[in-house]
Amino acid sequence: MTVTGKEIGRQQAGSSAPLGRGELAAFLDDLLDARRFADYCPNGLQVEGAPQITKVVCGVTASLALVEAAVREGAQAMLVHHGWFWRGDDPRVIGPRRRRLATLLAHDISLFAYHLPLDVHPDFGNNVQLARRMGWPDGEALGKDGLVRMAELDAPGAEPLSAADLAASLRATLGREPLLVGELSRPIRRIAWCTGAAQDSLQQAIDAGADAYVSGEIAERTTHLAREAGVIYAAAGHHATERYGVQALGELLRTRFGLEVVFVDDPNPV
Repeated sequence: MTVTGKEIGRQQAGSSAPLGRGELAAFLDDLLDARRFADYCPNGLQVEGAPQITKVVCGVTASLALVEAAVREGAQAMLVHHGWFWRGDDPRVIGPRRRRLATLLAHDISLFAYHLPLDVHPDFGNNVQLARRMGWPDGEALGKDGLVRMAELDAPGAEPLSAADLAASLRATLGREPLLVGELSRPIRRIAWCTGAAQDSLQQAIDAGADAYVSGEIAERTTHLAREAGVIYAAAGHHATERYGVQALGELLRTRFGLEVVFVDDPNPV
């Protein structure tokens, strides 16, 4: 497995004071409004490490590879989208779970994780950040939960986007081949999207009048729905679509608090 680190920001040694673990937790919880979400996992500080933080490693998922990268980087904290302690998980600390946790605790590294709060945030969220990378408008959040966004792509006098255009743009931006199904001849004027495993939000996008819907994953049932509804569905990768929110959040920590922040990409084909 290749794990690559991308420097978000490095401060000169001694250029900033350490940030308290509790202060960082309070800042992130407040910024992302974490307490309002009934989520599949706890949001916020999941594992306590060193009380003072000068360096943060960011990544999509708190895998063992990411934990080991944080150790090599000498970080005091990790900030991820997919943390631990998911609803329905086996609660026993055995096997790979024990190894991950033991490594984190042995090196006194805190784990901060934000799932739905990081998906929907209007500035730092995965959905908005994906749109900005793709060159789409931020669009509007659909429904009460705001997990799906939709935007008008048409500029005055411009030709609508085609399925081939959409695939090429996703390929160039995300670095992987998207899977497209459905009515591929349909011109795209309104696009809806939700990063990650949001295939079951396709119906919400259809009801809102989207011509195409982009998410990370696809299910067998999703293919039939897209075909029968006459829309385009693009599965662009769970990991690939959710790399950008945590990077934007890391950049905020760098500029606001002077922390050293490194994004580490633990590649995942899903």
